[in-house]
Amino acid sequence: MADFLGMMKQAAQLQSKMQAMQEELGHVEVEGLSGGGLVAVRMTAKMEVKAVKIDPSLMKADEREILEDLLVTAHNDARRKAEAAMQEKMQSLTGGLGLPPGLGLG
Repeated sequence: MADFLGMMKQAAQLQSKMQAMQEELGHVEVEGLSGGGLVAVRMTAKMEVKAVKIDPSLMKADEREILEDLLVTAHNDARRKAEAAMQEKMQSLTGGLGLPPGLGLG
């Protein structure tokens, strides 16, 4: 019975840590780039886009499709970085629990 109570206490601590981590992820920002830095997308590790920067040289009507592609690429780069930041936080949180690989909590 003591093991069960210990597990319940550990689960409550994990839940508290998860809530704190979720809040912290809202403050972690990454930047995705494309076109050699001509387009930048800044987002939080919770995947919330905070800003988009576009170099003025790309603001030409006949290059609209290029700009659209660069925006998608920059967004995807930022998303990958945000996912990596979130994964790193999760790993540091669950590292001491002895959970089997692939058991995602997020």
